[in-house]
Parts: sequence; structure tokens; C-alpha cells
Amino acid sequence: MTSIALVVLDTLRKDSFDDFFDWVPGRRFERAYSTSHRTVPAHASLFTGKYAGEMGIGSENERLTYDGAVLAEQLRDAGYTTRAFSANPYVSSEFQYDRGFEHFERGWRLDAGDPDVFDWGVFISNSHGEGLSRYLRAGWNCVTGDCDTVRSLRHGARLKFYDSGFGPFEMDDGAKTALKTVRNTSFGDDEFFFANLMEAHAPYNPPSEYHTTDDPEFDGVRATVSGKSNVDSSRLRRSYEDSVRYLSDVYQDIFEELRENFDYVITISDHGELFGEHGAWNHCYGVFPELTHVPVVVTSDEDEVVRDETVVSLLDVHRTVLDLAGVDGESRGRSLVKEPAGGVYLTECQGLTPRQYERLASEDVDQRTLDSFEAPVYGLAAPETYYGYETRDGFVETGTATVDEPRERLDELKDELAGAPAQTSDDDLSEAVLDQLDDLGYT
Repeated sequence: MTSIALVVLDTLRKDSFDDFFDWVPGRRFERAYSTSHRTVPAHASLFTGKYAGEMGIGSENERLTYDGAVLAEQLRDAGYTTRAFSANPYVSSEFQYDRGFEHFERGWRLDAGDPDVFDWGVFISNSHGEGLSRYLRAGWNCVTGDCDTVRSLRHGARLKFYDSGFGPFEMDDGAKTALKTVRNTSFGDDEFFFANLMEAHAPYNPPSEYHTTDDPEFDGVRATVSGKSNVDSSRLRRSYEDSVRYLSDVYQDIFEELRENFDYVITISDHGELFGEHGAWNHCYGVFPELTHVPVVVTSDEDEVVRDETVVSLLDVHRTVLDLAGVDGESRGRSLVKEPAGGVYLTECQGLTPRQYERLASEDVDQRTLDSFEAPVYGLAAPETYYGYETRDGFVETGTATVDEPRERLDELKDELAGAPAQTSDDDLSEAVLDQLDDLGYT
């Protein structure tokens, strides 16, 4: 069997990848697109080979409620050992993204949703104003309660000291743990390994030696919807790039370990980030090219970079993994190792999530403006260099297309997704998980 590692560098823009990851060898697809602007729908496509919208997954349902077998399940059933490491609270058992993984390692943020870990979020909320003595009481609860004492104490310490950069808990969102996991795992010949690394994601907190500016506190969702921002965009971008520079350094170590153990290492991002372009911030809304244009690199045994201008999608990553593994399965994608001819691909944004909408509706945000962000918008990537996309203000076209009537083709793809109801999903997330999503700017 062909052993395969797939690594998502969450929130990494294509231009930032070009600036800081020039060391990654392999076939670089210069015109690769995500299927969406945010983690949940992009990973749903990556794991199923379908658009999230056609499965009823997205803003109103963030769980992987797909009736068919997902990628890790298919590989596991074909005889692969399936392993994963995730630092993203969305890519977790809470949202069913652990499906098919026999071994699922968690970054520290994911401990918030583990029933074996003391619920620090609820405790801190309920004991606010009680002073430092409450932490002694919490420690006693960790020792005597029905929970994993060591993990609970460690998670509480990380929550307390993460923003301060103090001691051993200094400013890492999980990449060092991922490196340790890779180094300590005895990989076999028939392996599939998936990882999601969050260092490029807000709140942009790299280790202190990487800081070139103070970390600005910023509400990207509110700034996008209200059209008002009090943050220096260049300073915010510098903070982001400090984090990307750190991610590049630590991923270089992870990458070298993976190359020693796997036949193929596929390095991608799930979406980009905005710093005021188009009047938008972070990645809460839109299919702007800065959000949907992502890095995709397929590395086998080569040491040089081969640049490929073929238009590809994260859907193609799904097909590529299946083909490398010799596993049959449905996918909208095409193999990236068989000289793909390039396709025509949709990008989708289903609007704000209900949690985002409800929070802003309770604040002094203009209701009509807020309602306009509920409408979905779509984009189309096509050969040669075409990308056309909808905005709240109209349709924007860039580059040139060889496909006839690209806007009509976009409408055809949208019609294929139309009518897919959101899958039912009880909103039963713990307060601790919601706190972590809030810290990452998701709510």
C-alpha cells in the first residue's frame, strides 16, 4: 500500500505560503481553490469529495452528518491504519470529524470538549469574582472529581497562562504537540495520517521570539458586518505573518519526519484570511479570492519544486488520496498525480452562522445590514486564469476563461446544490467548547 500524510495548515493564505514556505518541495498547484471560506465546509469537502452545500453541511449544521463513508472510513476499511492530530475544535469528535480514525490525538484546545477533562469554562464562568482561591478549589475538584486529573490540571494551566506567554505554556496552538506525536509514533507501511495545525489562525499568538508587534485584540465578525474597524490592518497582518513564520519553522520539522515515514505528503490550507480587503476581516464571510485561493503541494520523493498552473480544488485532494490508496469511491475531484486537465469548481459561503447572527443581533448592529450577510454567495474557478465571484454588491470577474459563459456555468453548479436541506444537528455544545470557538473568533 501507498502511505499518505495529509496536513492542513489552517487559515494559511496562498501569498503567505509563497512567502514563508518556499522550502516545501513537490508539485505546487498555483491555482488551487478551496470549496469554501471556512473550516467546516472545507473539511467536509476534503473528507467526502462533495460540496458541503449538497450535503446540508455548513452554517446551520457544522457536524459531519454525511450518510456515506468519509475518507478515513474508506481507508480504514481498505486495511489502512488511520491516525489524526487536530488542534482545531471544529475538526474533532464534537463535530464528528474523527470518523474513521482509529487513533485521534488532540491539541490542547480540544480538551475542552473531552468528558474526561474538568470543565474549566463552566467553572470559571460560575466562579467569576471569587478571587484566586477558586483555582485551589478547582484543583481539588480535578484531583477528587470524576475526571483525568493530570490532563485536567494541564488544560487549566494552559487556559490560565496561554495569553500571558508564561513558562512552558508559551504561545503554541498545538504544533509542538503535533511534532511530538509524529516523532513518537511508530508508523507502519499501510498508514494514513491527517493533521490540522492552527498556528496561522487568530488570535495570532506565536512564541515570543517571533513577535514583531503587539497582538491586537480584534472582533473580525463585527468589523465585517458593521463596516467599522478600529484596528491597524498592517499591524494585524504583521501579527498574522509572525504566526505564519513560526508555523513554517515548526512545520519544517514535522514535514521532515513525515517524509521519512510516508510515500506521499500532501500540504494544503483549508482557506485564507482577510485584513480589510473588500471591507472584510478574518474569514467569517465571502468567497473573495484571498479566502478561497489556497496552497496545495503534493510531495513524494522529489527535492525540487514543480509549479503547475492547472486549476484544481480541495475536491481533487480527496480523489488523489483515494487513487493513491487504490480505493474506489465517489468524488467530484480529479487525481492530482495523473496530470489533471483542470476543472471548473464552485466556491461557496452560506452566510453567517446562527451563533454569529444571534450575537450581533443582540448588539447595536443595523438589522438590515446584518440580514444581508445571511444570503449565500458563490464563486467559480475555471481555466485559464478565471475566478468570478458574487458579493453583496454584485458580481466580480478576474482573469480570463476558456469555459463558455462562466456565469451560466456558476448558475448550473448552484442549481445542483439548491434544495439540499441543512441536516438536523442539536446545538448541544458544551460551554467549554463554545469558549474555545469564541477565542478563535468563530462566534
